[in-house]
Amino acid sequence: MYSSSGKNSYATISLDSQIAGATPHQLICMLFDGAINAMRRAEIYFQVGNIARRGEMISRAINIIDNGLRAGLNHDIGGVISADLERLYEYVSRSLLEASIDRTAQKLPELITLMVDLAETWKAIEPQAREVSHAK
Repeated sequence: MYSSSGKNSYATISLDSQIAGATPHQLICMLFDGAINAMRRAEIYFQVGNIARRGEMISRAINIIDNGLRAGLNHDIGGVISADLERLYEYVSRSLLEASIDRTAQKLPELITLMVDLAETWKAIEPQAREVSHAK
């Protein structure tokens, strides 16, 4: 009944709606989720030998990390934590690029775990969650 383009349009509208209603903290969570998802998909494409999709997913992950997570760091307020995150994001981006150039998925599990750990930590410090726990 509906074409696949309709499905894609619905997904785009849904994402736009989520972004429009998200807090800054939730936007960072979405960036983490997007980067991790792209990295996991790249790992699958490495396994099945789909070079084009592998490259696309690695590029997507690097773009999210560099132009989303890294670009969003506030070094004036963040101090040492911001500088450490900058180095960590740079390491992940560089390692993803090297994986693509070297055509090896060897480092991907480590990079995915690193990003998942960061995402879980970020989600654990959600401002509303802290306020609720302090109120009890």
